Amino acid sequence: MTIDAVLLIMMGVMFAAAIYLLMDRTLTRIMFGLMMFTNAANLLIIIMAGPAGLPPIFRDDIAADEYLDPLPQALTLTSIVISFAVTAFILALIYRSWVLARRDEVQVDIEDIQVAEQPTYDAEDDALIADEASEFLEDHEDPNIYYEYTTEANPNVDTAEPKEGDRW
Repeated sequence: MTIDAVLLIMMGVMFAAAIYLLMDRTLTRIMFGLMMFTNAANLLIIIMAGPAGLPPIFRDDIAADEYLDPLPQALTLTSIVISFAVTAFILALIYRSWVLARRDEVQVDIEDIQVAEQPTYDAEDDALIADEASEFLEDHEDPNIYYEYTTEANPNVDTAEPKEGDRW
């Protein structure tokens, strides 16, 4: 199987440019970066499919190893549809941002800065619990400890003397 080096270099350049564009705060550049990223991924799928061959249609006179695998073509078509939907969504975001603020740049949010500057240790969340009161029985406790004191007329337990394994 021979792989064209030009296609590999083109794919690498497209991935690098897409990542560069995705790191910008302008929505238009982010959209172009995502478009370039999906095109590079499609090129990767096509390259990995191998050399072009016969179409994936069954005929008696063609050997089984000469058929072209239809899965990469289906994956590429699916990727194209998904990238079109994402591009349409980002175009809607760009339009809405332009209508509301007359810019397509993502603004820095004050709450985002506060969350980013927050220390990773939180005294309340990271404190050790001294004694955890659980409403569930422990392994050594008997769930039927007061069963002998209950009656059909009075299902409540009205005894004051604790038994071994009692939680009260």
